[in-house]
Amino acid sequence: MKKLLLSATIALLATNAFADEKLMRETLLKSMPTLPIESVSPSPVKGLFEVTVGGDILYVSDDGKYLLQGRLIDTQTKTDLTDEKLSGVRKAALDKLGEEKMIIFKPKIHTYTATIFTDIDCGYCRKLHSELDSYLAEGIQIQYVFYPRAGKGSDSYNKAVSVWCAKDKNAALTAAKKDQKVEPKTCENPVDEHMAIATSFDVKGTPMIVTDKGTIYPGYLPAKQLVEILKSEKKPQ
Repeated sequence: MKKLLLSATIALLATNAFADEKLMRETLLKSMPTLPIESVSPSPVKGLFEVTVGGDILYVSDDGKYLLQGRLIDTQTKTDLTDEKLSGVRKAALDKLGEEKMIIFKPKIHTYTATIFTDIDCGYCRKLHSELDSYLAEGIQIQYVFYPRAGKGSDSYNKAVSVWCAKDKNAALTAAKKDQKVEPKTCENPVDEHMAIATSFDVKGTPMIVTDKGTIYPGYLPAKQLVEILKSEKKPQ
């Protein structure tokens, strides 16, 4: 009997939670119909809902009246709860994009993965790529997505499209990074999709490294430093 009552209570709570989340979504869309809501869930703070919008996390009062944008910090553990959530959002976005829409350089033994938002004409992007062998030697698979900072239609953008459309994408990217001429080409490509993801991740510059866990590291990191970060992420918490 106790088990039956417990099961019924859990089911009721779950139903109520779902109803609250559904109501919150409906309330937000009434006032902001173009808001691209991906998910709504209770936050760790009573009276606040956590709303995933693209690559960002927003917090909304339980009556839907107030919307907050910022970091939620656990002062006892000194943990950035927002960043923890965002890491998962980033990882999900890159998983959804898929390896078939990236340019990948694979090591002989694949131990770690780093996804890098790159601009062909960015100096530190070129430096990172010139040291590619050192990353591969550490077992890091390098996955490139494009973020031409000058925007759509720029020389950097057109180079990214030409690289993607080349017969050998990897060789074309390496050539472009060395400032060698790549045959101009157009084809169906994911560059705009890459740029949209970069915007949702609030990418300000390149290179920007995203670990397999979804943590971001703006700027260039040498292989030895990056592998230590990736090792620490793999350790049990």
